[in-house]
Amino acid sequence: QRTDSTLHYIHNDSDLSTNSSLSPEEERKSKVQDVVPQALLDQYLSMTDPSRAQTVDTEIAKHCAYSLPGVALTLGRQNWHCLKDTYETLASDMQWKVRRTLAFSIHELAVILGDQLTAGDLVPVFNGFLKDLDEVRIGVLKHLHDFLKLLHVDKRREYLYQLQEFLVTDNSRNWRFRAELAEQLILLLDLYCARDIYDYLRPIAFSLCADKVSSVRWISYKLVSEMVKKLYMASTSTFAVDLMNELVETFCRCHKWSGRQTFVFICQVKCLFICI
Repeated sequence: QRTDSTLHYIHNDSDLSTNSSLSPEEERKSKVQDVVPQALLDQYLSMTDPSRAQTVDTEIAKHCAYSLPGVALTLGRQNWHCLKDTYETLASDMQWKVRRTLAFSIHELAVILGDQLTAGDLVPVFNGFLKDLDEVRIGVLKHLHDFLKLLHVDKRREYLYQLQEFLVTDNSRNWRFRAELAEQLILLLDLYCARDIYDYLRPIAFSLCADKVSSVRWISYKLVSEMVKKLYMASTSTFAVDLMNELVETFCRCHKWSGRQTFVFICQVKCLFICI
């Protein structure tokens, strides 16, 4: 067992030496830890080998991905270097079910690793998931607020430009995707300033209010009302006035009855009456 373990360390060290993003000090780090028996960790890391998944069990990579946050929690952030390569391997797995599993748990892993490791190691993976299949994207979308709130303010603002992309899905009939987006935008209102809400979240909210599916529209009405409340309570109240004027022009004076009905539904929320 010691011989196999030694060969495993040598193999991993050679992999690290090929990664130009690591410093010489990090390259010298071994994947040895003292939290759990080393042979147990070696066995877990070996199960993520793609060739083993093809010959032993096609579901083995998915199970490893499901267990990875628990392994990371057990080892602690100080031993993240033992799992980093394995995580990146799983994040680029050919099976979308493996990537989907990681996408659903990336926010939990971010809590375990802290802001520095999250910004350096998880954000690139998160960005890759945003461009993946809808089956993978829904994982990061359902916990978008949980992940973004852990990032630095400047890094968090970079994702304002990408929120619009969630309106585009592989299947236009996937209305639950848009409904989840509306739910997450309600939570994201607490993470951004009034100008960011008005410039970036407002156009998305108006688009969702005109969705073809009623379930999406109902959630969007709540989103718009919460947005008005948030902007009204901000120090710069002109954004709230501009937003309400746009609501009147877009929906209240709409030539279609459905648009005027939308305005009435939004006005059902108590906070909007208080603002007016």
